[in-house]
Amino acid sequence: MKQKTKLRFHDLPKDYAALCGVFLPRPIHDAVDYANMVEVTDAMVLWHDEFTQDQVDYFELLCSLIEEYDAKNVKWPKVTGLGMLKHLLEARAMSAADLSRLLGGSRNLGAMILRGERKLTLNHVRILARQFRVSADLFLS
Repeated sequence: MKQKTKLRFHDLPKDYAALCGVFLPRPIHDAVDYANMVEVTDAMVLWHDEFTQDQVDYFELLCSLIEEYDAKNVKWPKVTGLGMLKHLLEARAMSAADLSRLLGGSRNLGAMILRGERKLTLNHVRILARQFRVSADLFLS
């Protein structure tokens, strides 16, 4: 049985018509369509700075089709701002004390926020958004 080779960016054409010859963008109807489209976008995503304008257009179309499918078919869990903060801290192995130092508050501020005893202020949200390089909106729900 022949093993499928992984799609690589440098093997993809630079013009739109040829890209469509490799993988014709169509609405996603099932998991197989989704997986195939994700394979193409995965091969391209890290090379965005090297895209031709045709590759930019092609990539953006694929991404919009994936986003449309996700919006209709993927049930994302509802995450609160506090839940997001806890996740970001855990992912970076940061403690409540680290959060306190980051926010410039009292030693127990981080622990109080994480227990839900204190709310994030607008200044806290700005600091967190800047530190974690995310939208401030993540912490406002």
